[in-house]
Amino acid sequence: MATEPRLAADFWVRAYLARLGLANIPAYITHRGDATAGAVLVKCATLDGRARALHRSYDLASGALVWVTLAEGPEAEVDAAIARQRRYDSDLWVIEIESRDGRTLLDEPGLSG
Repeated sequence: MATEPRLAADFWVRAYLARLGLANIPAYITHRGDATAGAVLVKCATLDGRARALHRSYDLASGALVWVTLAEGPEAEVDAAIARQRRYDSDLWVIEIESRDGRTLLDEPGLSG
């Protein structure tokens, strides 16, 4: 499996927040992780009491990086799952998006993997 060059986490987060801003999707950093190597978790709150948390993982079939759902459902349950991940990984970045339609832009070129 070939390795891809990785962007520093803080650079990727800043670029992602800028893309969300251009799309008028409110987003906030709720936890800052390690600036260079921290993993990124994205929470999308749909403002109806529900949310979804996504993180990057390797697709076993292709070896590509993909965004996968860590937790989905009532926002309190998603927040609890994020808290568990933070206890496990202190370098974790957490970004929270507020999007009624659940748009995260993570399926767009440059962000999808």
